[in-house]
Amino acid sequence: MKRRTFLRNGSMAGGAALLGAAAFPRHLYAAAKEKAAQDVVTLGRTGIQVSRLFQGTGTDGVGKASNQTRGLGLQGLADLLRAGVDHGVTVWDLADQYGTHPHAREALKTVARDKVVILTKTHASSEKEMRADLDRFRQEIGTDRLDIVLLHCMMSADWPKEKAGAMAVLAEAKEKGTIRAHGVSCHDLGALKTAAATDWVDVDLARLNPAGAIMDAPVSEVLPVLAEMKQKGKGVIGMKILGAGRLRNRVDDALQYALASPVLDCFTIGAESQRELTDLIARIPKASVRA
Repeated sequence: MKRRTFLRNGSMAGGAALLGAAAFPRHLYAAAKEKAAQDVVTLGRTGIQVSRLFQGTGTDGVGKASNQTRGLGLQGLADLLRAGVDHGVTVWDLADQYGTHPHAREALKTVARDKVVILTKTHASSEKEMRADLDRFRQEIGTDRLDIVLLHCMMSADWPKEKAGAMAVLAEAKEKGTIRAHGVSCHDLGALKTAAATDWVDVDLARLNPAGAIMDAPVSEVLPVLAEMKQKGKGVIGMKILGAGRLRNRVDDALQYALASPVLDCFTIGAESQRELTDLIARIPKASVRA
């Protein structure tokens, strides 16, 4: 689908309009050929190659725990991460807030480091906090380098001023090769607009789904900002694709919407079991071409 057409159609999805209809307009979002979870795409201009689907680990993630850590434990989540890599889903979406670094470390005992892209997130603001987090994160995960580090959950348009120290450390770390890219995850429209306008941002993790559920603003307001990011070469990763579970009864519609989106390079979804992961991987090709 052409970008202009998608933005026009997507603008109708303010609130829950698009998924409130009796039938999702599949023909508007049908791909010419199947897309797969395992498709290798390049994340903006970072040069980092990723699978179209990321393995999320932070469903209801707070206080260094998530549904994945609570439900699966250390070995269970490590096994889930390994299973994803075995199926060609090669990005682990971690965060200090989720407490999932030790689980990745366990998975790396049998997964070669160069077979996986590791993304994690920090709440650090100052230089001191960021240096400590980089050292701790690498120790917790058991790796000397991180692929992508995001400033977690930006909720203010002034975040570059608030996070200046952490940003400087991450820029230095990228120059030294300790990390490959840096950026932000946003939970506010003002923060998202600032991310689009800020050259420092290599990668943005943005909330998008056709119902506008748990998003920074209505879809019609978010899409132009993400389009600006894409135009500037930033990597855009979609999150809340299933609206934090609110679209579990419309999974194929939500997947087709994300797969058709010209403003997303890829997206993350947090399966909570190997059965869920296998089902998700199987659904994606079929959803992509529905008409």
